[in-house]
Amino acid sequence: MLDTDTKRRIDTARDILVGKVPDPKSQVEQITIALIYKFMDDMDAEAEELGGKRKFFTGDFARYGWAQLMRAGLGGHEMLGLYAEGIAKMPENPGIPPLFRDIFKNAYLPYRDPETLKAFLKIIDEFIYDHSERLGDAFEYLLSVLGSQGDAGQFRTPRHIIDFIVEILDPKKSESILDPACGTAGFLISAYKHILKTNSSADAVGSNKIDETDKAALDSSRIPASRGDLLTPDERGKLAVNFKGYDISPDMVRLSLANLYLHGFTDPHIYEYDTLTSEERWNEFADVILANPPFMSPKGGIKPHRRFSIQAKRSEVLFVDYIAEHLTPNGRAGIIVPEGVIFQSQTAYTELRRMLVENSLVAVVSLPAGCFNPYSGVKTSILILDKSVARRCDTIAFFKVENDGFGLGAQRRAIGGSDLPQIKLELSAYLDALRSQQAITELKPTCGLIVSKEKISANSDFNLSGERYRENAERSAAFPWMSIDLLVETITPPFKVQKTAFGAAGRFPIIDQSQDAIAGWTDDESILVRPSKPLVIFGDHTCAIKLVETPFAQGADGIKILQTREILDPRFLFHVLRARPLESDGYQRHYSKLKEHKIPVPPLDVQREIVEEIDGYQKVIDGALAVLNHYRPQISVKSDWPTVELGEVCEIRSGGTPSRSEADYWQGSIPWVGSTVCKDGEVVSAEEFITKKGLDNSAAKLFPKDTTLIALVGATIGKTGLLKFESTTNQNIAGLYPKSLQVLDPTYLFYASQRLYPEFLKLGEGKFRMANLSFVREQRIPLPPLAIQQAIVADIEAERELVTANKTLIGRFKKKTLLTLSRVWGAEEPAAGEA
Repeated sequence: MLDTDTKRRIDTARDILVGKVPDPKSQVEQITIALIYKFMDDMDAEAEELGGKRKFFTGDFARYGWAQLMRAGLGGHEMLGLYAEGIAKMPENPGIPPLFRDIFKNAYLPYRDPETLKAFLKIIDEFIYDHSERLGDAFEYLLSVLGSQGDAGQFRTPRHIIDFIVEILDPKKSESILDPACGTAGFLISAYKHILKTNSSADAVGSNKIDETDKAALDSSRIPASRGDLLTPDERGKLAVNFKGYDISPDMVRLSLANLYLHGFTDPHIYEYDTLTSEERWNEFADVILANPPFMSPKGGIKPHRRFSIQAKRSEVLFVDYIAEHLTPNGRAGIIVPEGVIFQSQTAYTELRRMLVENSLVAVVSLPAGCFNPYSGVKTSILILDKSVARRCDTIAFFKVENDGFGLGAQRRAIGGSDLPQIKLELSAYLDALRSQQAITELKPTCGLIVSKEKISANSDFNLSGERYRENAERSAAFPWMSIDLLVETITPPFKVQKTAFGAAGRFPIIDQSQDAIAGWTDDESILVRPSKPLVIFGDHTCAIKLVETPFAQGADGIKILQTREILDPRFLFHVLRARPLESDGYQRHYSKLKEHKIPVPPLDVQREIVEEIDGYQKVIDGALAVLNHYRPQISVKSDWPTVELGEVCEIRSGGTPSRSEADYWQGSIPWVGSTVCKDGEVVSAEEFITKKGLDNSAAKLFPKDTTLIALVGATIGKTGLLKFESTTNQNIAGLYPKSLQVLDPTYLFYASQRLYPEFLKLGEGKFRMANLSFVREQRIPLPPLAIQQAIVADIEAERELVTANKTLIGRFKKKTLLTLSRVWGAEEPAAGEA
């Protein structure tokens, strides 16, 4: 776990550099070089304390030692010259190991500002080298700012996805582990930590304390002794040798070396190597391969050597081929691939999938399209390979991740109800059954399905999209299966309303193919469809599924109005289609495809029983959503509490927007926020809404942590935000902070200020509204004694925890809905004539 001080130091170091070194990768490189430089001096000092000798900064290189850089009286230009010369000459230092030479290879100082360097080295001086995982965690945090190298098709893999893949593959202490496109070595670090954890006694797991009795092993292998205490010294030594990574970029190699070093490897095996065009390492194999290879190919394609079994020019095809071919006979692999590998129809893709299905593929895990946000919205999947299992089994498991524990927007905020733990449990059970040669007929995944290889190979394209096989899998012989075109008839509306005629109000809803339940309103009764029973609406292209029970109008083209026949309850059809939506390649999502879709048709009383059960779950979901959407913190004001004007008890001021001509503003380090921090009664961390970095010389304008912000203009007027860090703001915000913390609690002020929202809305009487600081100062809030304020805050925050728990509740009841429907999915679909 990264401690607060270390995170602060890294953030400060980056903030210092950002004006002179705007590229995030260059910032990381400069911090990496400075940290290693500092740590070499720390190790020299430690050696002297233990009675040994310095080995890094000796002889001619003694003048570059860290103590020389930081000595009192050294001028800024002298410091700059000494440091720049030191890092440039470090590869020539005979006292440093090859690892450090690689890290300093081609290193240089990209700026010549003494004050920037002085501030930067001062913060680096606060880091102290030790053998714990703390610095490794710090470096992982630092690497997270890299985000993406989009030009090369490389995207940083989210940590929780890396850990998920590693836990599924379960690498062992004696196995060789390779990442052939290692980037910053994230997969290797995760695999290393996994092995330590699985070879630890209960007391050692979670400990960061170094066992002094294991000092000899620690010094020889530099792997932390805090975990992995069940490993022998010999096993530790072999463990360090078993990890290997390749990357074509020398910058990535340097960062990988530093990352592994800070996680305990004195001699990490990371090589600058072009996996796709070089042959020097072709004959090297691994027991476990983990990779998120680059997806983009250069113009004209890759020109690989001729030893690949698949003839291709696309990097994703070649990387998957390479990985499959370089597993040992019992080898396993986890590979993140773009959707092209799953269903593209070109010969190379088809041949690759055929080879995988026949020789090594055991599972496919589909990830949500926003998993790599904010760097890319690319849709990806995980291929799980196991050569020894795949050759003796005749099935492949498909799983679909709807929720990976984070929102799919640009911010990727943590949310409840992740599918990953359940998928991990079900996938592990499937793999365990295959490895022990047990029957898998009893396995009924709730987040996926198991498909025979025969069905996959029956399609000449070997498509690996699990949804393609869902209609042919998990069928119940207890109920007949029928295509939808035999179960419904379509209704033609009397008129189709064009979007330009949609009203914002009216008595009757207009339904179109959008995902919105209602697209507009109309009062024209002559154009209505009047259902005699509920109707199911299917949207072409969007695949939106809606249930309509009241009169409505159709909005233009793009929907099919489906009326079920007597044997099918429309609500049952609605739930089935919504739970198992139609999916296909490209834009082939028309009704012509849906009507061929087969569904189980139990008796009407069974359908209605299922509908009633699901409706009960939906009421819980709707209730939880209502809590999330409508909860607002309330303060019950007592008549004997005094009320005060905000101006009496608060410092109140606004910010500003410097001129665009002021370069310091646009390259400063102080956070600067706008009115988007202000939400309707929601506690927010304004840090999420930073739009710029402010002036370095505007310290006098800083708002302190826990300042209440109130929007002064436009649609957000009167809405509030709670600032959780020091910042400055633009002129559209009023910042409120108590004059005395003995009189007014800052968080109580935030909640009390939300009571003022209606007063702000009165400004302008519905027209463009704008408040000023005088208006804010005149507003009154109740002011009970401080102890009562603090008790009110505690109560509200306890309520908020309960409100947040509703997110988890929603996820659980959505899974209950799927489980209820799964009762009508069972064994294989009956053969023709048996239904």
